[in-house]
Amino acid sequence: MVTEALIRDYAARDGLGLAEWVRDGDVSAAELAETAITAIERLNPQLNAVTIKAYDLGRQAAAHAPAGAPFAGVPFLLKDLGSQWQGVPATASCAWLRDLPAPVDGESTRRVKQAGFSILGRSNVPENGWCISTEPRLYGRTHNPWRADVTSGGSSGGAAAAVAARLLPLAEASDGAGSIRVPASNCGLVGLKPSRGRVSSAPGAVDVWYGGANFLCVSRTVRDTAAYLDAVAGGTPGDPYTPATPSGSWAEAARQPAKGLRLAMVTRAPDGKPVHPEVTAALRGTARLLEGLGHTVEEIDLDFDAPTAWAAYTRMGAVQTAAMFAALEPVAGRPVTPEEVEPITWAAIERGRSISGVGHAADVEALRQFGRILVGQLLPFDAVLTPTLTQPPRPFGHWDMTMTDYDAYNALWSDAVFMFPFNLSGLPALSLPMHWTPDGLPVGVQLAGRGGDEATLLRLATQLEAAQPWIDRRPPLCAGA
Repeated sequence: MVTEALIRDYAARDGLGLAEWVRDGDVSAAELAETAITAIERLNPQLNAVTIKAYDLGRQAAAHAPAGAPFAGVPFLLKDLGSQWQGVPATASCAWLRDLPAPVDGESTRRVKQAGFSILGRSNVPENGWCISTEPRLYGRTHNPWRADVTSGGSSGGAAAAVAARLLPLAEASDGAGSIRVPASNCGLVGLKPSRGRVSSAPGAVDVWYGGANFLCVSRTVRDTAAYLDAVAGGTPGDPYTPATPSGSWAEAARQPAKGLRLAMVTRAPDGKPVHPEVTAALRGTARLLEGLGHTVEEIDLDFDAPTAWAAYTRMGAVQTAAMFAALEPVAGRPVTPEEVEPITWAAIERGRSISGVGHAADVEALRQFGRILVGQLLPFDAVLTPTLTQPPRPFGHWDMTMTDYDAYNALWSDAVFMFPFNLSGLPALSLPMHWTPDGLPVGVQLAGRGGDEATLLRLATQLEAAQPWIDRRPPLCAGA
């Protein structure tokens, strides 16, 4: 029986804490699953974070949770985009895909199960993931548990809202232009975009957006993120990008002290647009904290042509979108039509179809050149501190997927100008909840590191988490409140 005391205790623990609770014999994996289901059923009508429920599959997994696994019995959600889960559709919030169950588990899903998670369903996303809010026509908007009239972010907005509201301690997220870090910032969570190639996308894909799109999670603690990275990281034979793996675990690395690091800080947006004063306050407050921890922080500007790079990145994304919909036509049994997708998705498909192979190759080469410039500029530093978003969480409707002008729509993404550079360059980047506005909205800051060096980011994040803890901050809409 799920009691109020059990819900309170459940909501107070992170994922590793819940797994330890199970291993100690104080609660069973089955009880955790039922507690999570109870929390979802209570709060999801207000949040709309969970759109595909598979409770029976979650209960089956809980009944056979591997006792020695790091997250044994911990409830979990997969994102409704990209990841394959045998027998369950990944709709991408697209009506054209809603009735197509996956034939097999993807490699990352297999590793999630091996880590002991009980997967209970899928989280809400904007259609096709191309929005930094979550307001799909198919399922409706996901509300931010901190305040119902602002977005939880996107495209992992459902995952972030569910974790922030403590329906579960962590959930799958993915990031092609900020889709882990943006919702982490908007919902007061930890969100790591790993290095290019860190997590395999086999067998469904070999190379997603030339390594620009990456899968991991959103969580409430740095240690959960580090342990999750340990659980799912690693390539498969034939993967095109294979960053070196450290000799120890990322969980161990996160616990090691970071000493005397040379850090850069960027306060000015590379597209020249304004940064909100609350974001600047978050950034400078974090810099002072890092200096107090013994690190040096020097202010720099990102010296690259962000508008030109963004234009190339969105053209590349349009081609990849058109190619993906074409590849799925045999599975769907018919071509996609404008009536079965939102207007901006159709605009992306049409733009992608209009770009020649030569033009696409030129864009990919230009993006790699931009990446080389950025990597070279940041190489002298152990990490760089930037805003996550240039603005606090926006009201609904700011990113309008009923728009038909692809370029005008993408111009609205200037809030996320610090996001895509780390997708195109392949560098790891981490958003941390370091600030709240006077009216109670979370504001994240971003730490980006050298290629393959998630360990330094996790060490810094652990220091910041200890110096300025955020785990006890709870939104108004929250399980166990």
